[in-house]
This record gives sequence, C-alpha cells and structure tokens, in this order.
Amino acid sequence: MEDKKVYLVTKQHTSNYPNPISLLKGQDVIVGTKYEGKEDWNNWIYCYTKDNHSEGWVPEQIIHIQGEDGVILEDYTAKELNVKVGEELVKIKELNGWLWVKKASHAEEGWVPKENVKVINKQY
Repeated sequence: MEDKKVYLVTKQHTSNYPNPISLLKGQDVIVGTKYEGKEDWNNWIYCYTKDNHSEGWVPEQIIHIQGEDGVILEDYTAKELNVKVGEELVKIKELNGWLWVKKASHAEEGWVPKENVKVINKQY
C-alpha cells in the first residue's frame, strides 16, 4: 500500500460554504464563471445544478463543457474541511491549489487550501 503524505495545518481554514455542491458522474450542470483571484487556484468553475438547488466551485478537469452546459465526469463534492492550526491531515488527492484530505484524528474528509498546510516527515 502506498504511503500517504501527512500535512500539518499552519493556518486555520473555515468553509464559507455550509451547503457544498455534490455531483454524480454523468450529471448535467450549468457552467458559470471561472475563478479569478490572487491565489494559485486555477481551473475552478462556478457551476449550478440544472434544478438550481445547488451551486459551487467545481474543478474544470472533471467537467465536459459544451457552451454553458457541462457534464460531470466523476463523482464530486465541494465539501471544505474546517481545520485548526496543529491538526494533522492525510492527503488523498491534490487539485488546483487544494488538497482533499482526511483528518488523522478521525475519518472526516474535505478540501483545504494547500497554502494552509505544510508536509511533515511522518507516514500514515
């Protein structure tokens, strides 16, 4: 089994999105604006479900875009993880300046900005 990198939280992160968008492979979405900001968070697109019940940031890499419409290529959730300085996180995936992680203390998973953590010399 491959060792997962362990990260230490160096800056607290609290989600601004209490109801994150969750999408299933093959789901149709309305494609909105591309993220533009000072952070190195390229390739995020704000999307809306066709029923307008959910909206949020989705990685461009998992959207087949045709004009203003898109089809999701894999299951996805925009759930951000609330973390405090000193917590240890195990990296599962990295995408567009964000890490999908699991808290080392329990099984809670979600996205955190890569700039808020640093790799520590520890294996999980």
